[in-house]
Amino acid sequence: MLAFAVLVSLADCSSETTGGGNEVGRLTWSTDLPKALGQAKAEKKDVLLDFTGSDWCPPCKELHKKVLVSKEFEDYAETNLVLVLVDFPNSKPQTEELKKANAALHEKFEVEGFPTLVLLDADGKVLKKYLGYDGAKPAEIIEGIEKARKGA
Repeated sequence: MLAFAVLVSLADCSSETTGGGNEVGRLTWSTDLPKALGQAKAEKKDVLLDFTGSDWCPPCKELHKKVLVSKEFEDYAETNLVLVLVDFPNSKPQTEELKKANAALHEKFEVEGFPTLVLLDADGKVLKKYLGYDGAKPAEIIEGIEKARKGA
């Protein structure tokens, strides 16, 4: 079974920190899941949540640098996904409201480490959950997402 072999259980980063923030890239990453789900329904897209420790987690930084802000991934996401950043930084400022919202999502989706990507349909049903990053290329990540979207 090819269950998205490119993202594996490499939970090198502890999930004990709290916080959040925005990522740099061409696309806008929401921090509001209910709003993102509404957008996904309206645009007939799925939602990809990125649980990250953007300023302290090496695999998270690599995933963003090599995949999530790549032209190939952003072109794919623009057409198929609504992106949600659930960040737990050590030093980036966040509002208490965002910290609480991120903590609730962390608990709801039973995040065990960083990075974790959670793919949802527009109704909020989990299609796939991926823990870790092993250096996969954007095309491999996209292929795994497409398989999950199609129920494979």
